[in-house]
Amino acid sequence: MNDLRHEPTYLGYSSVRRDQPDGTPITVLHIGPTLTRLVFGKDMMAEVTFSLDIGSQKTSSDHFKHTPPTPNEMENAIMSVEDEIAQAPASLLAGSNLFTNDAAIREIAQMAGLADQTVMNFGLTEVEITFDRLVSVLQGRPASSEGLPVSPEFAATLLILREFMHHLKFPSIAVVN
Repeated sequence: MNDLRHEPTYLGYSSVRRDQPDGTPITVLHIGPTLTRLVFGKDMMAEVTFSLDIGSQKTSSDHFKHTPPTPNEMENAIMSVEDEIAQAPASLLAGSNLFTNDAAIREIAQMAGLADQTVMNFGLTEVEITFDRLVSVLQGRPASSEGLPVSPEFAATLLILREFMHHLKFPSIAVVN
């Protein structure tokens, strides 16, 4: 974990924080190409940042050799992502509200049927349903019937989001502009 007191705007933390009451714990999630980063705090100064060694490109290049990935490739990726998420400071993040300003997660929320708004509340149930749709594609259903991209990076981003929310017990993520 690193101290972020010198980077309060990191990953949009300060812009999210402005709209939350003082003392409310928030976590900002960013799934980047090579790392997934978390920023946590209870006031304008972020307290902690944490990096996980998983990202959309890294996870897809490490695990997915096919487009779309095969079910076995997805299973292997799930195990790897779960192992990395286990490194996150779960006790610190517990009870915080989850936010992101990632364009890729915004697109996934729209594919899940959420209307494009300044703040989109994307529930774990909707994430799980979207992931199940992806699994159907991996098992041979035409991607066009699900309205989902078949790119390995898309699959990796959705996988990381799902596992992060599931294992760290976030019931929803607010996708902000």
